[in-house]
Amino acid sequence: MIKFVEHLSSLPRLQKQAVVVASDVVLSVFACWMAFSLRLENYHFPTGNQWYVYALAAVLFVPFFIRLGLYRAIFRYSGIASLRAVAIAVLLFGITLFVILFGVRFPNVPRSVSILQPILFWGFVTLSRIVAAQLLLQLHSGPVVKRRPTLIYGAGDAGAQAAGSLVMSGQFTIVGFIDDDKKKNRQKLNGVDVWPRSEIPSLIEKRGVTDILLALPGANLEQRRDIVASLARYNVRVRSIPELSKLAVGQAAPGDLQELQIIDLLDRKPIADPSELEHGTAETVLVTGAGGSIGSELCRQLLQLEPRCLVMLDHNEFGLYTIHREISEYIHHGKQNCEAVALLGSVRDRSRLDEIVSHYKPDAIYHAAAYKHVPLVEDNPVEGVTNNVEGTWNIADVAVKHGVDRFVLISTDKAVRPTNTMGASKRMAELVVQALAEEASKNGDPTVFSMVRFGNVLGSSGSVVPLFTRQIRQGGPLTITDPEVTRYFMTIPEAVSLVLQAGNMAEGGEVFVLDMGEPVKIIDLARKMIRLSGMTERTAEHPDGDIAIDTIGLRPGEKLYEELLIGEDPRSTANPHIMMAREAHIPWSEFAEVLDDIRTAAINNNADACIQVLEKVVAGFNAQQRGSPAG
Repeated sequence: MIKFVEHLSSLPRLQKQAVVVASDVVLSVFACWMAFSLRLENYHFPTGNQWYVYALAAVLFVPFFIRLGLYRAIFRYSGIASLRAVAIAVLLFGITLFVILFGVRFPNVPRSVSILQPILFWGFVTLSRIVAAQLLLQLHSGPVVKRRPTLIYGAGDAGAQAAGSLVMSGQFTIVGFIDDDKKKNRQKLNGVDVWPRSEIPSLIEKRGVTDILLALPGANLEQRRDIVASLARYNVRVRSIPELSKLAVGQAAPGDLQELQIIDLLDRKPIADPSELEHGTAETVLVTGAGGSIGSELCRQLLQLEPRCLVMLDHNEFGLYTIHREISEYIHHGKQNCEAVALLGSVRDRSRLDEIVSHYKPDAIYHAAAYKHVPLVEDNPVEGVTNNVEGTWNIADVAVKHGVDRFVLISTDKAVRPTNTMGASKRMAELVVQALAEEASKNGDPTVFSMVRFGNVLGSSGSVVPLFTRQIRQGGPLTITDPEVTRYFMTIPEAVSLVLQAGNMAEGGEVFVLDMGEPVKIIDLARKMIRLSGMTERTAEHPDGDIAIDTIGLRPGEKLYEELLIGEDPRSTANPHIMMAREAHIPWSEFAEVLDDIRTAAINNNADACIQVLEKVVAGFNAQQRGSPAG
């Protein structure tokens, strides 16, 4: 049978359509014979006027089938929509046949045949489409693979649609649905049992479940994290269907599977919600480093505040192109009255910055442009210092020159008692802004400076999570620098939401510190990701595990633990997740000479001189102790 189907599948499209039409003609004529036989209660052979009915049955349905696209459909993907089209086409055909037979009144032709024939014909055509779809799926599915027993978490419309798509793929067997709604428990969905969450361990053991699919597109972040945390103890692969927003605009289908999003991995409640932001007063906003992970999210959330103009600056062409296209599409579809401007340029080019700020006259500047990869800056200290320190000096000084209302520096926890060049350069960037803030206050300049300091964000270009995801996909090992390394983690949207709120609180010179929750051991995060991928850790005690975790040693300049405060007396703000510290800094009258020294060292490409300047002004930074585990 498969050989015959393979032969038909290889025919040109017109020939295949002709075969399908011919088979439908045969089915319609056979349905007509059965209708006569059932009505007359004996095996029927047509005579006289009855032949006219057979002729009508053979040709009358064809125009309706063509009009509804039944001969353009791809059989192996025939689903509910295709079968619905068959039902509509047969209904229209049946009505037409009924009208003709009742109008003409052929002798020896029972009028009930006009009802029986379409019903039988619909059944035959539907069955033929289902059988054809299964045969073609079997033909195109390649080698027979063992179906993976799967649970679907969510017994709603999304779960039902996802189940249908997974079964059609031939790779999964749906052994049950899980739902927290007690009213659905012990019910059936498409013939499959719905179970409470408490039954998951039993189902995994008895049915050999290997995969759990989250079909909860409408669940909020806290609900998803609670569910993911409860599933992390089992060695099953956990994935999800796309977000509700993507399903709504047709960017994804319920059967599309995606790995867990990184925001699902934190065992805590969401810290901040971008929807909590109040509309700002800035009509024009400039974001430096707009193509980066933080900068691009700043652009997304600033757009929600409905500025008149959003200016995006970056020296990375592809990153800038990507965020500009996304923002432009959002503006177009949302019919938002905002101009999105993408500008190529570096914060190290003062004349370019002066030109941009002079022309666009931004009310606020969010300075996210920075080199932040610790090992790269350690190996390229002059570039790191030039970009992070001189770049901050350039854009901040230009902001004062042109009377920008607000300037917010995006800083990092690595600026606190730094043990690496990157952290030291970011602390010096903070000192630049603090000194300029004090000077602006003395001179009566309108620019309000502030800094927002936070730790690692999940999903940024420097985050460990994408690295672990890639290593798991490649079969391991997962690499960590030290089993004791801990880091603060926050999602990018959470961090940026708090940055915007902190910036609005500023009165001048504040260092805002974000509450990032409890620090997370990197090795615990690695183990959790292994389990949620349906794999086991390979250790000396369990040599048959799937993925090993290797310790490679601390990188140059890396700490075991990160800090967020230099001082010990943080003050609370109106937002419980934002703290404020007025930390010691150097007056501009003394600091200007230091900046000249570091600029001279950079111009001469003198890495040692750059490091010496950092040691001179950044408290606690000692180049000889870079990378010390004590931190």
